[in-house]
Amino acid sequence: MLITSLLDTDLYKFTMMQVVLHHFPAAIVEYRFHCRTQDVDLVSYVDEIREQIKCLCQLRFTNDELDYLRQLRFIKSDFVDFLALFSLQEKYIFVRPSRQTHGMIEIVVRGPWLHTILFEIPVLAIVNEVYFRNTQRLPAYKEGRFRLTGKIEMLRSSPDYADCKIADYGTRRRFSKQWHEEVVLALIVRLGKQFSGTSNVYYAMKHGLTPLGTMAHEYLQACQALGTRLRDSQIFGFEIWSKEYRGDLGIALSDVYGMKAFLRDFDMYFCKLFDGARHDSGDPFKWGEQLLKHYEKNHCDPRTKTLVFSDALDIPKVLRLYKRFNKRCQLAFGVGTNLTNDLGYLPLQIVMKIVQCNGQPVAKFSDSPDKNMCDYPAYIAYLRQVFEIDEPLVEGGGLSAY
Repeated sequence: MLITSLLDTDLYKFTMMQVVLHHFPAAIVEYRFHCRTQDVDLVSYVDEIREQIKCLCQLRFTNDELDYLRQLRFIKSDFVDFLALFSLQEKYIFVRPSRQTHGMIEIVVRGPWLHTILFEIPVLAIVNEVYFRNTQRLPAYKEGRFRLTGKIEMLRSSPDYADCKIADYGTRRRFSKQWHEEVVLALIVRLGKQFSGTSNVYYAMKHGLTPLGTMAHEYLQACQALGTRLRDSQIFGFEIWSKEYRGDLGIALSDVYGMKAFLRDFDMYFCKLFDGARHDSGDPFKWGEQLLKHYEKNHCDPRTKTLVFSDALDIPKVLRLYKRFNKRCQLAFGVGTNLTNDLGYLPLQIVMKIVQCNGQPVAKFSDSPDKNMCDYPAYIAYLRQVFEIDEPLVEGGGLSAY
């Protein structure tokens, strides 16, 4: 059994789920899995993946896990009471060989958002671990440790980096659960205060770390179908978030419609209300400079705001970003695949993203076009018009890697 706890997921799944419980309990959504790594055979392991998902659906939150969630300052007691009754249901998830791409599989999750939101992260972790434990039966842990040591030494190489902190964001694409925990323990021991925490709630609880995360793309995408007007959906999402958390968990995601549209909506009110923003696509240096100028324009001291970088980071990029923005603002770095799946093998580029809400297509236009995922051309055209998005789609249109 690869997943042994429902806490073995990212914190933002719980923070979003609480919003869903309180504001959108009747919403119906659809998620789809996509692998953009070429020439990968996942069909051979489809039965094993199904069996692991079946085991996932047998899990319940333990009393200790519920007590841990209850003591988090932003988690409300009625949400914990709901989780005490919660389990993932097999009837909402379908796994089968792809009818379009040889060697690929289709995973579709369809049902109430409240009852399906926790599928994404553990299912991706299952696909990764099933694939790698079948294709790499003698894992190169020695090579992984060597690479991890190099990353730690880079972060500790100069007193100038003493305040440069990283967090683990690597649950969904980890090589294995065993390796993920070994990485976390190594960072705790060898980085000390330079390791700021983890997005993984299970390891945060087990090892006394700070759990990190606020919102993901699916939240703002679903708001396209839940608000009063599409043009106001981003504003609607931020307002509902503020209503739920009253200033807590104040990191806004900036790339659902691209930076230009984000800055139009992220006005002085949101600049002052939110603690900062998270970068997840496009040029991070350009993004940072634009955001700092935007804060100044809106009479906010950028030094009081946090810029969170989380897009395909490795340690050299972290250090370059730190040098550029240190002392100009608060900084946070979430490193994912480069920490938890760097043993010398090509990581799988897999995602499972929301594509419909209440029967309506939903989509995002990130600042990295290859991260867009939607196969409804008419809706994409409408979205581009409404948000004045000039960037062209990925060549070929249709479904692309998110």
